Amino acid sequence: MWSMKASSLLVGLEERAFDRHAVGLKCQVVRERDFKLVGRKSFDVSTDGMLVSTDLDIEPGDELLVSFKAMYGVHIDTEATAARIVRGLREHDHGPCVGVHFKGLDPVARHILRGSLRKVPPPLPRRARREVRIDYARTVLSI
Repeated sequence: MWSMKASSLLVGLEERAFDRHAVGLKCQVVRERDFKLVGRKSFDVSTDGMLVSTDLDIEPGDELLVSFKAMYGVHIDTEATAARIVRGLREHDHGPCVGVHFKGLDPVARHILRGSLRKVPPPLPRRARREVRIDYARTVLSI
């Protein structure tokens, strides 16, 4: 039934659907269930999310509310989900952080954010890549 090789179905992390940009934005990220402040500073931003410094114990899947001012003074408010937790244990980490995935960003706000990020460089790679890394979540979605 399956005639394709499994390796041809795998999606590499280098084939991300969005680009991250190394921009530190002041923001306000609040956990929705108890309205506790998660963080006030981002380290990188994309049209799909941001990496935010935090001291709060966050779990993947936590519902969040994000508010920040994009370049050109446009204020953006959106719902989000905690997608990734960075414990800050590696030497190249910025400390404890949460990867936030925007859920409710409307198309106009996404377009404005994309335009404001156009001239901002991507973050530098923090470690040498020894092997091809696989994005298993995107691989499953593509199948």
